[in-house]
Amino acid sequence: MIVIPAIDIQGGRCVQLRQGVEDSASVYGDDPAAMARRWVDAGARRLHVVDLDGAFAGEPVNVELVAAVAQAAGSVPVQVGGGIRSLEAAQTLLAKGVAQVILGTRAITDPPFLREAARRFPSRVILGLDARGGRAATAGWNETTAMDAVEFAAGVADIGLFAIVFTDIERDGMLSGVNAAATAAVANAAGVPVIASGGVRDLDDIRRLGELGLSEEQLLGVIAGSALYEGTLELAPAQRLAGSAEVA
Repeated sequence: MIVIPAIDIQGGRCVQLRQGVEDSASVYGDDPAAMARRWVDAGARRLHVVDLDGAFAGEPVNVELVAAVAQAAGSVPVQVGGGIRSLEAAQTLLAKGVAQVILGTRAITDPPFLREAARRFPSRVILGLDARGGRAATAGWNETTAMDAVEFAAGVADIGLFAIVFTDIERDGMLSGVNAAATAAVANAAGVPVIASGGVRDLDDIRRLGELGLSEEQLLGVIAGSALYEGTLELAPAQRLAGSAEVA
């Protein structure tokens, strides 16, 4: 399991939102590429980037800033989401140097689109499965569907996704602790590696995920945003713990 720093971009700045609410941003920097270098220098093995403006607009907005992050990250893979609702948008971002694109809203509302994207871009598509009360949410988290998140994960187990990012929206940005039980349910259903997201606060959350007993093929990593920026979690010790036998 790896710890993946989040770089969320809104208005050109590095921010974190609370429960995905658009006007709830805490600002942590005004240079996303510099932030990428900071986390790479600290030992990050993957970066998670969200174009928040794109998520709310329904199409990528900060393409050049994302490209700058990918360039700054060098050999460290960058996964990016936010408003990617067409194959053309995915292709544009992949051509800018990102390793994987994260498909959320249209992937949930139009599963054949997700299948076609996975076929077109092998090993370069991640499903962004964002849940509120166990139900998949879309449109920048503004809409909650009737789709059960675990059932949806099971339904796309065989299409060749790189991974699934599973986010508990109600915990996201709240430093209230990761939803380990829901993460385990998705991981056991998914058939592809899951990346946990939402609510991570400190080392206890890393231990809690490790205690699930999931293999690396089931649990690839955990995204940390507010915890890293607020200092309740430090990347180096978190990564040591995540990769240790203590949480294996």
